This record gives sequence, C-alpha cells and structure tokens, in this order.
Amino acid sequence: MELEGVSLPLIHKHLMMPWNDLKRGDCCGRSGFTTGGYYCKRCDFYVHKKCVDECLEYIEHPSHTVHALKLQSKPDYDRCRLCCMWIENLCYCCKICDFYVDLFCVKYPPPDVIDISETHHHKLTHIKKWTEFNCIAKCGKKFYEFPYKCLECHLMFDMDCVWNPPEAKNQSEVNISSHPLHPLKLHTSQPPDYSDEKCRLCTRKIEGLFYHCSSCNFSLDMRCVINPPPQFVMDLKVHDHELTLLPRLDSFTCNACGLKGDRSPYICVQCGFIIHQDCLSLPRLININRHAHRVSRTSVLGVVNSVCGVCHQKVDWTWGGYSCQRCPQYVVHSKCATRKDVWNGKELEGVPEEIEDIEPYVVIDDNTIQHFSHKEHYLRFHVNGLLWEENKRCSACTHPVRLQSFYACKDCDFILHQHCAESPKKEWHVLHNDRLTLVTSVANFFSCTACSRLSNGFMYQCDFMKLDVLCGSVSEPYIHPGHPHHPLYYIPQVEEKQCNGCNNREVRVLTCIESGCGYVLCFDCATLPQVVKHRVDDHPLSLCYGEEASGKYWCDICEKETYPRHGFTRVKITELVCIQSACWET
Repeated sequence: MELEGVSLPLIHKHLMMPWNDLKRGDCCGRSGFTTGGYYCKRCDFYVHKKCVDECLEYIEHPSHTVHALKLQSKPDYDRCRLCCMWIENLCYCCKICDFYVDLFCVKYPPPDVIDISETHHHKLTHIKKWTEFNCIAKCGKKFYEFPYKCLECHLMFDMDCVWNPPEAKNQSEVNISSHPLHPLKLHTSQPPDYSDEKCRLCTRKIEGLFYHCSSCNFSLDMRCVINPPPQFVMDLKVHDHELTLLPRLDSFTCNACGLKGDRSPYICVQCGFIIHQDCLSLPRLININRHAHRVSRTSVLGVVNSVCGVCHQKVDWTWGGYSCQRCPQYVVHSKCATRKDVWNGKELEGVPEEIEDIEPYVVIDDNTIQHFSHKEHYLRFHVNGLLWEENKRCSACTHPVRLQSFYACKDCDFILHQHCAESPKKEWHVLHNDRLTLVTSVANFFSCTACSRLSNGFMYQCDFMKLDVLCGSVSEPYIHPGHPHHPLYYIPQVEEKQCNGCNNREVRVLTCIESGCGYVLCFDCATLPQVVKHRVDDHPLSLCYGEEASGKYWCDICEKETYPRHGFTRVKITELVCIQSACWET
C-alpha cells in the first residue's frame, strides 16, 4: 500500500512523504539527534517530524522581544543571528529589524554565559558579534563567527566545541536505510581492528564519532549518518534510467571515469551502468586550461586512438570522459579534466559561448599593424634591429630587439618583437585554471610566477597569477631545441626537480614524459632567446645545449667557470658566456 502525501503548507509548497530515517534536515540544519520526518523527492527537501510538530507561523522569542518572529523559508540573510551558522532553509525572522534565527536556536538558544569546568576553569561569555579567532578547544580551527570567550583569559572557543543542549546529543543507536538488517551503535573510540577504518558509503577515513554494526562490519561516519547519499537517483544528465545505491564492499569499474572503486556505487538494474558517487556530479560542459575550446562530458568516448590531454596517458575509449566537438581526437579523462589545477569549477551547460575578440592587432597593410596596446600610432615591421640603437628593447618582454624581427612605431620609441606582438589578449595557461588577461600598462616591476624574473613589461594576469609574456606563451606540447626529439609537458608536483639547463632545482618545470628520459627544463631556461647580441662583441651568441667539451670553460663576462656538458651556455668561436641574464643582457 502506497503512503499518502502530507500537506505542510507552513513548511513546503509540495506534498511530502513520511520518511523514517536519520538525515540532515533542511529545517534546523543540525540533525543527527532525531529520526523520522517528511521528504519531498521533487525538491530533495527533508524536514524532521519533531521540527514540523513544533513549528508555528508566529512566535515570541526572548532573543528578540520587540517584535514577533515569523516562519520563513529561504531567507535573504542566510546566517543565524544567535549562532552564526548557515540557515539551511527554514528560519524565524523579523523583517522590520532584519533579524533571523534558525530553528535550532529557536528551540535551544545558546546561553549568554556557560560553565564548562571540565574544559576551562572560568565561565565563558557568548560574544554576539563577528569575530575572527582560533578555537582553543580540541578542534584548534580558525573561525569568523560568534565565539564563547573567557573574559579573564581572553581565550575564545567555537560554540560547537563547548556547548550543546542535552536534548541534542547523538543517539546511542540508529536505524539507517543503507543497512536495514541491524541498528548501528555509536562508537566514540577508534574503529575496530578488523575494520578497514573507512566509511562504507563515502570511503573517508573514520575520525571521531561513528556508527558501527559489529555483526556485519559496517561503519558510517557522522557525515553519512546525518546526511546520507540518497538511495535512488534519477538524473537524465547522468544516466537515462534510475540509479540505485549499492551500499556494500564490491570491486567495480566506473562507467563515467573508467577508474576502479571498492564500495557503494550507484548501479542501473536495467542496463548494468555503474558509477562512483562523486562522479554523479561531474559537470557536463567546461573549459580546461589545456585546450582552447570547451570540452563536454560523454558516457562513451567512442573509437579514438588518443592520449589524455592532461596526463598524456592512453585513454580507454569504452569508458566515459571529456571530448572537444571541434577537435575530434582531443579527449581527457574525467578525473583529469575536473582536477582543481585544470578546471576552474564553472559548469557551462546553458551558458552561451561568447565570441571574444582576442586578436591583439589589426592589419593595416603587409608591413603595418595597429596593436591594441598602442592604438595612437601604427607599427611598422622590421626584419631585425642590427641597424638600430643597441639599447632598444621590446615593450612586452623588455629584451633587446637586435637579432629578431619586430614592429616599431616611427613616432615614438614603442617597439614589440613580432612574436610578442602576436600574444593574444586572453590566454589559457597550464599554471592556472582560469583564463589570463594580457595587461599592457604595468606601473611597477612584478615577479613572474613561473620563472621569478622581474619585469615591467606586458603581463598575463588572473588574481595572484602573474606571468611575463615569454612564460605566458608556453603551451603544451612544448618543443624546445635543447630536447628536439620529445615534447615537454607541465606535470604538477610537490618536490623540486633539477633543471637540465641551469642545474637549479625548481617546482614548476616542464618535463619529458618518455620512459627513461627524465629531461627537465625550468620556465626561465625554456624561454631563453636562442640568439643574443652582447654589447661588447660584434658577433651574435647562440644558445648551446650540453656540448661535448674538454678542459675548463670560463664566462667572459662574470669570469666564473661554466660546464657546457651539464647545462646551457651562449657561445661563439672565440667567446663563451653563461646563461645568467646578468651576463648576456649586460
């Protein structure tokens, strides 16, 4: 017999079904101490029966004696004025005074003064104003909320660490739908030795309180007890059929990402589709910093003979992943595409793709352009700067223009190397997960995030990320003359690696991924010009890569010994200069 829906007009606009489970409520937002309630599947909205039974449309409350408080859903102000916690959905408010209280604090208002002699030897006072503090209790975390404070010691405590109403303590035993055979008992000590010390539903390592069934070796952490994953999911963006949670240990391969799992997937009983819980929320359409176009998620990549555009490992086309509609062979593993260092977290489904003008200049004729950074004058093309004054430098990269083609303004000293003039107004870069904007008016010197060079030239910037135009132009695959046989890639890492060019150790490096190669270049060496002209010599100096050499070599500028076989040098027949910019730019 089907259960009938319950109408709760003060609480929710749809009929709600009785729901006998321990679950975090959208009513008080701090469940975990009560079972039973009502659920709207259409809105995924759940309220506790106890909260519903105690809700009145208007109440008088000691925290706000000047006006009555009215029950309201989804307030504009989303933090409780008593405890500073986020309001999930329902609250009581006074619109006249802009005063909001969540349902938990209505029933259990935090006392103005508490005595916790087992934790601290003085009484604590509730400070009802925004305060940034480090909690002195066992959590040790930093907060910005309403603390309890010792007025004698000036120590501050997070409310949840020092006060909870006796009625709100966790139950010693709960019934949970994901384990209907036996009740789960509250444990306050370490997980049993025979367990794997992980939550059966979410795989997180169990820390602190948890519930356990010793008969079945079934453990749940508090987060999954309070807010368990739904037993059924119907989302056409994920799969065409309803998915069912399988709360048990079982090895499987996820159809969405192609990776192994060992517990509690969602399965489709109609077609055998199986998916990790966290893969349910994979975005449909995104930008990643490794590709110029949007990539979209697909359940089966189809027959492609490609490697992942992020990790550069082979892609199994029988599983799901991300692909580019414009570039049929470009594919990315699901987990690689959604890494924090690759994706900016923005879902683009339903967001129209804007056609942006990122071209840096307008062509006037075969030898003339108008660059967006210098609109007042046209720039003329020159093959090289050998006949120009030696101190002429590119306004973008600030390097001399002597041996490279460039554009120059005949009315002023503005000069751009040809390759610098072609730098787009906006650019994706492997070092940042959001698009960088080319800034052409830099007032002060800045340090390039990639290579640490100081510059006052053009800069690619987004938030804290600042790249000079040379490092900003680095993209994958990166081909360098010093390692011509294999391309280089940026592989994020924690440990420093030794650069094959300068022998310095750096974290941000470009790496050869071919087995057994191990070639590494820092961004500074990767962006060195191939040929330079020194002011004290009539001949150009070429960048050389680990040449065979006998005897000792000395830099003719700084007079320090160089090691041509173990790094980059700048040489001509009669002269050798080390790659330190202080020498070759002198």
